[in-house]
Amino acid sequence: MDTTNSTVFITGGTSGIGLGLALRLMAAGSTVVVGGRRTEVLARLAEEHPGLGTQQVDVTDPASIAAAAAAVTAARPGLDVLVTTAGIMEPEDLTDPAHVEVAERTVATNLLGTIRSIDAFLPALLRRPEATVVTVSSGLGFVPMPLTPTYSATKAAVHSYTQALRVQLARGPVRVTELVPPAVRTDLLGQRDSSHAMPLEEYLDEVMGILADRPDAEEVLVERVRFLRFAEADGRHGDVLAQLSAYAA
Repeated sequence: MDTTNSTVFITGGTSGIGLGLALRLMAAGSTVVVGGRRTEVLARLAEEHPGLGTQQVDVTDPASIAAAAAAVTAARPGLDVLVTTAGIMEPEDLTDPAHVEVAERTVATNLLGTIRSIDAFLPALLRRPEATVVTVSSGLGFVPMPLTPTYSATKAAVHSYTQALRVQLARGPVRVTELVPPAVRTDLLGQRDSSHAMPLEEYLDEVMGILADRPDAEEVLVERVRFLRFAEADGRHGDVLAQLSAYAA
């Protein structure tokens, strides 16, 4: 992925990592469109950040995704990067039947939203000489946090789906990159002021550095996520799971 000269659409781009990445890519020289559900937030962002494109999209709604893909690719036929950052993270008590509603929302947003977004934009990306799909999993896709079981499961699924997608697209023009964030100080699960989470700007600094140095990277791994990513391989999975279990209290 060329961070300096791409045309990028980012789902979930109105806050957190999505918005942060959008602004960094714009500053680097790329053309960026952010997608989000709330039109008033999109309007505010367009006013605050001249040059930032916006598109309404609800990734839980297949018709909304299809409409967004049609609108974005028509307005910007040079689109060559899709980033699927849209996601939610909610705690669940698996002994409470109400958790099923949380699970359904989480699967619809994090997993089906990713799959449907890729499906909608892929035909346009395949027509480009070079293009990139960037998925967003999580360190918790490798060791789950018991407090957020379905979130962790969807991120494991995104990782698996990304690997399969990369293999299926290997002979074409579309590369597949996976962002694997650690806990980052965003509004996700109220982590904005968490001492256990990585400051957002530090995370973005490291991500942009990796993308600049290794534009063909298959996984973008900052140092703080490696203890999760390689816990199984290093024989530390049980210990790391025990650490994450403390957050279930």
